[in-house]
Parts: sequence; structure tokens; C-alpha cells
Amino acid sequence: MSDQHDHAYVKYSSIFYALCICTGLSIVFDVIDLKKQNIIGMNGVVLLAVLVLAVACAKALFVLIYFMHLKFEGRWKYVLLSPTIVLAMGLTIAITPDIGIHYYTNEAPQIDYLEQARETAAKTDALNPEKSHVE
Repeated sequence: MSDQHDHAYVKYSSIFYALCICTGLSIVFDVIDLKKQNIIGMNGVVLLAVLVLAVACAKALFVLIYFMHLKFEGRWKYVLLSPTIVLAMGLTIAITPDIGIHYYTNEAPQIDYLEQARETAAKTDALNPEKSHVE
């Protein structure tokens, strides 16, 4: 009898080095400044976002496939992931109009409150000039 079993052997050190290379690429993309340049007909910001997201997806796939052992699982993983994918896409589609119309403003409500308080105080002082000064 043989004590050896047929298992798919993964060299985890090679996955570690691949993750290190991806991390290095992320750092390089963070350091270089492509924001004001036009490369391959794309705005530098768009190209940078595409590159960073591609590296992030590659890192996530390495972790999912090898460290979470999804490479060796059966087809049931697709059944479990399909509702999650539908929900993620549905939420993205539902939030898109809210983000697209810029409903939210960058104004701070505290500033508006202070301006309203000053206006109210000025109106009160104008209506009651004898009570506006402290003796």
C-alpha cells in the first residue's frame, strides 16, 4: 500500500512572491503621477484607476484561488456566489442615479447655521435698538 495521496500541490512561496510583486506594482502606481498626462488616448486618472483595480483584482484572485482553496472546490461555489453577484450588481445599479445627479452638496451645515444666527441677531438688533446694547 502506498501512503501517498494524489493532491494538487501548490507551492505557496510562489503565490507569496506573486502577491509581493502585485504589492510592488501597487506602490509604483501610487508613486508615479499620471494625472495630467494623456496616455494611449486615456486620461491619466482613468488609466491609473484601471491599473490599480487590475492589480487589486489579481491579488484578490490569488488569495481566493489558492489560500481559500476555491481552485479545488466543486461547482457548488457558483451556486453560492450567484446571489451575491446579483445583489452587488443590483445595489450598484440602484445607487448609480443618486451618485449621478449629485444630490449631496459639499456645504457644511454649521456654516449656514452661523450665518443664520448672525442674520437673526442683526435683525433683532435693528428691531430693538434700545435693548441691543448692554449697559
